[in-house]
Amino acid sequence: MEKMSRVTTALGGNALTGRTMHCHLDAPANAISVCRDAAQVVVAGRSIFKIFAIEEEQFVEKLNLRVGRKPSLNLSCADVVWHQMDENLLATAATNGVVVTWNLGRPSRNKQDQLFTEHKRTVNKVCFHPTEAHVLLSGSQDGFMKCFDLRRKDSVSTFSGQSESVRDVQFSIRDYFTFASTFENGNVQLWDIRRPDRCERMFTAHNGPVFCCDWHPEDRGWLATGGRDKMVKVWDMTTHRAKEMHCVQTIASVARVKWRPECRHHLATCSMMVDHNIYVWDVRRPFVPAAMFEEHRDVTTGIAWRHPHDPSFLLSGSKDSTLCQHLFRDASQPVERANPEGLCYGLFGDLAFAAKESLVAAESGRKPYTGDRRHPIFFKRKLDPAEPFSGLASSALNVFEIEPGGGSMNWFVDTAERYALAGRPLAELCDHNAKVARELGRNQVAQTWTMLRIIYCSPGLVPSANLNHSVGKGSSCGLPLMNSFNLKDMAPGLGSETRLDRSKGDTRSDTVLLDSSATLITNEDNEETEGSDVPTDYLLGDVEGEEDELYPLDPEHAHPEEPEYVLPQEAFPLRHEIVDTPSGPEHLQDKADSPHVSGNEADAASLVPVDSSFSLLSISHALYDSRLPPDFFSVLVCDMLRFYAEQGDVQMAVSVLIVLGERVRKDIDEQTQEHWYTSYIDLLQRFRLWNVSNEVVKLSTSQAVSCLNQASTTLHVNCSHCKRPMSTRGWVCDRCHRCASMCAVCHHVVKGLFVWCQGCSHGGHLQHIMKWLEGSSHCPAGCGHLCEYS
Repeated sequence: MEKMSRVTTALGGNALTGRTMHCHLDAPANAISVCRDAAQVVVAGRSIFKIFAIEEEQFVEKLNLRVGRKPSLNLSCADVVWHQMDENLLATAATNGVVVTWNLGRPSRNKQDQLFTEHKRTVNKVCFHPTEAHVLLSGSQDGFMKCFDLRRKDSVSTFSGQSESVRDVQFSIRDYFTFASTFENGNVQLWDIRRPDRCERMFTAHNGPVFCCDWHPEDRGWLATGGRDKMVKVWDMTTHRAKEMHCVQTIASVARVKWRPECRHHLATCSMMVDHNIYVWDVRRPFVPAAMFEEHRDVTTGIAWRHPHDPSFLLSGSKDSTLCQHLFRDASQPVERANPEGLCYGLFGDLAFAAKESLVAAESGRKPYTGDRRHPIFFKRKLDPAEPFSGLASSALNVFEIEPGGGSMNWFVDTAERYALAGRPLAELCDHNAKVARELGRNQVAQTWTMLRIIYCSPGLVPSANLNHSVGKGSSCGLPLMNSFNLKDMAPGLGSETRLDRSKGDTRSDTVLLDSSATLITNEDNEETEGSDVPTDYLLGDVEGEEDELYPLDPEHAHPEEPEYVLPQEAFPLRHEIVDTPSGPEHLQDKADSPHVSGNEADAASLVPVDSSFSLLSISHALYDSRLPPDFFSVLVCDMLRFYAEQGDVQMAVSVLIVLGERVRKDIDEQTQEHWYTSYIDLLQRFRLWNVSNEVVKLSTSQAVSCLNQASTTLHVNCSHCKRPMSTRGWVCDRCHRCASMCAVCHHVVKGLFVWCQGCSHGGHLQHIMKWLEGSSHCPAGCGHLCEYS
């Protein structure tokens, strides 16, 4: 932590020397203050009140002001200040509401001088007048500020800020009678100590409590404020109304702010929570700190520049019970580690990329961007050479355009509006959503819905058309999944066959997959196989296509010249795939020539075997195996959902999550589900799909998501007669005692959906108002207001 660089600064004959160093305290520090000669620092907290000498190599404890056997709340300090005119005078703000002054010149061991007990709650801040030795100002949690004259026992004036809490008070360095105060409600007030009855000026500085303020040591009227909204703002108080000059955006609530000596635009800040570092900002460059000190391991509670004319040394105290001296030369500079590239999407999908000119190689084929295709996209400000950071870096801007209409999100809107997520059986939901995706050209999504149906639904209920779309390529019609072929007798010579023999034609390899549970049945009467629920008008065979598939035989399209089929004996009992390389095609002839078919079968198709002893093969089971339980595929389905989410398609992830419900929800952690839901709802609301968004919220089982549509459900309306706000929950105005929900068209009470104009407060039934506004733009109540319905 300690760095060996050393700096010596000459200040009017006195030299400040030192290095980055720290010392351990006995307890956490709440505030620090530096002596006028920059040789000592006082550290105060709930359990510590000590003075340390700042030497060249280390801190040396000089005095412990917590004396006495019994601990006193008067020593529990929230703030401490060292007078800049009298090196023996200190003041502390106690947590019990007491303001205590300390005289280091007293010969006794106890240095306590005076106690002021006029505040009722914790005193947050004390401040000495910069030029008046006996004037002390305090600000308390009770909302009052008090000015004390140390030559008297009581306060000389009390200032009421009309707020709950005063967080900081600071005397102006240039204006003798002026001081600034910051409040819990976000206001900043300027007071004249001669007029305690009212403030001179008040304005809202921050969105939330203002924790600190500091007057600029050189520029008269510049006031820096920091608040819980993570901003530091610089105000010009010399104008008639406070003018915001600069705004610095930090990453956490700002607890302390101090202008850097001899540097007009530099100020130091520390955070109240989360962030432990100390930052030095150039207010002209508000997004990147000029320097950063990272020595503390807990929240920094107090910062002070060692000397009002030396910008090199910064002192700090922290809740990690350390006191540090930071050398500005040893600070890290975040600008050196900042990412020099920028990336942003435009409104129409164009991608802009900015980087250093040295990193962007010139390409001969790249056209200069004119920006006239969809004017305007970029507004480039002309650089001013006088600006302080204009010469630090230069960048080149590249714009990657998309084709007009190429970035359309119509598919997202159509999918969101047409998807069915609830209210039907699972099989119908999957079929409907697959159909929607297929019509929109999203074949992968459609295939996913089809596979989900196969996994989670009973195979016997799956329509053949849907599965055929998944199994067969190039199929022009829906094909059933079950077929029946009968075998009468098996020829003795069939056992010697090892493959399908073809008498002529092209030779190609075939793959035959039969289920192990398929049954081979011999039917003497050559009728339809018992137990088969579909007619035997389909068979397995070769087609002139890319792959084998089921196809129907039509007597009108039969080809007698086709080669005959010879089925090997071992093709039926095997449990695995058999790959055969036929020697030639087989013949198909009219079914009327076969003596082994029934009358119904003869009307559809026929098979002419090589041997008359053959009959049809019977396969009465589905072509897929349905014995695996749906839970077997849970891991695969979860991986599929994560795949879609990682690809950016949270619509698919959320839709499947809602449709499958508890089948898959239990296997995905709650935080991931909540992230998917909120991302999808945000997209729906961006496209103004409010109804779909509300449906998704209602169907969600995540408690954090399901409560989204329960917030901000109250509408504050005015009575359409007396124009007064409706103060009760009913529809009867408690002032004019008339019903506020009267239809302006039919003059009846609206008991259902009510629509009203936000401009004149008149309304009525939705259908009546819509029909009225189709022919007239004036209010139907006759008030003359031009109403609009969109």
